[in-house]
Amino acid sequence: MFLKELLLKNRSYRRFHQDETIDASILKEMIENARITPSPSNLQPLKFVLVNDPEMNRKIFPFLKWAGFIKVWNGPEEGERPSAYIIMLGNRKISTHLEWDYGIALQTILLTATEKGFGGCAIGSCDRDKLHQLLEIPKNLEIGCVITLGKPKEKIVLEEVKDDDIKYWRDEDDVHHVPKRSLKDLILKTVTV
Repeated sequence: MFLKELLLKNRSYRRFHQDETIDASILKEMIENARITPSPSNLQPLKFVLVNDPEMNRKIFPFLKWAGFIKVWNGPEEGERPSAYIIMLGNRKISTHLEWDYGIALQTILLTATEKGFGGCAIGSCDRDKLHQLLEIPKNLEIGCVITLGKPKEKIVLEEVKDDDIKYWRDEDDVHHVPKRSLKDLILKTVTV
């Protein structure tokens, strides 16, 4: 699969075929791919917790907040929940610029998931204290985000932003629409030969 194809298939999926598991070896491959990517000053401050155990998945789920723009939806129903999670952790004693590492690793993990026929969503809105406690995460590691993973069970459509409204939404057929700004809106200036 070419990069553009991967990028178009790599959406923020929030509903999954919960019974389709992701093997631990695939989760480890996602981290292996993230491991070999660049890290500012080569500090490599990230750690990861990998979960594909259904019982632990059930315990993690209530600590996540889903799709903030969709006010009448509290997240996927039983049967449509993630079959795996990767909790991305950072150590600020190693690096004070974790955002770079988080971004590079997150995109790498999600593109690997897409290549393997899975999908995911990065969730930053979560109860970090309860997740720290549940997963027995050392206090010196902050939770950057929780990556939900599974076999996608929803259709997502990209469309142009209208009237500067970037809010995603679902239509009457439960298709998830994601407005994207146009290329001309993103490029401030071009200085070329």
